[in-house]
Amino acid sequence: MSARFIFLFAAISGFVCVALGAFAAHLLQGLLSERMFEVLQTGIQYQMFHTLALLLVGVTMLKTGLKSLQFTAGLFLAGILLFSGSLYVLALSGQHWLGAVTPLGGVLFLCGWLSLGWISFRQLK
Repeated sequence: MSARFIFLFAAISGFVCVALGAFAAHLLQGLLSERMFEVLQTGIQYQMFHTLALLLVGVTMLKTGLKSLQFTAGLFLAGILLFSGSLYVLALSGQHWLGAVTPLGGVLFLCGWLSLGWISFRQLK
């Protein structure tokens, strides 16, 4: 996974966060139950946090040349898709079976942070 791809994914992901947040605030707040609105908001927040983390990983890759950060980026990217994506589908469609996918995305986020910590401890100077 190249830094270029990481930046492109992060740019698209950031755009989706802002657009979905505005869409939710202006059009969905009255249409969704309070609980499903909170679920949607949680997905947006975690997506934005990890989009920013992904950007920092990309910048660090460019500055250090560490290829091992590609793995970390992949974990964050997959976590965004599974965690936030499953929450979006759950909130907007009511398909509760997708709630089983959400923890897997959360585990990928945790693994991404552990990977980043490990790489920073072992390889960054």
